[in-house]
Amino acid sequence: MLLFGLGNLVYVIVLIINAIAVLSEDRFLARIGWGRTQAEPGFGASYDSTSVKAKSVNLIASVRTVMRIPLIVINTVIIVYELILG
Repeated sequence: MLLFGLGNLVYVIVLIINAIAVLSEDRFLARIGWGRTQAEPGFGASYDSTSVKAKSVNLIASVRTVMRIPLIVINTVIIVYELILG
């Protein structure tokens, strides 16, 4: 008996992507120093795009930008599936 099946794996992945997508840059990320304004260099400074922090900030921003519409569709499909067959 599989306790962690393929369906549960899909739910976990969707929940993690939802959690990344709803992170507020102004309210949460900027307070812990992970906002885009902290990542952009000042006058004469160079941007360090190789650090883990910079890559994480770019990943969060990319997920929030690219996955906005697909997440609405995926969440709707999961909700309808759970209501009908759940």
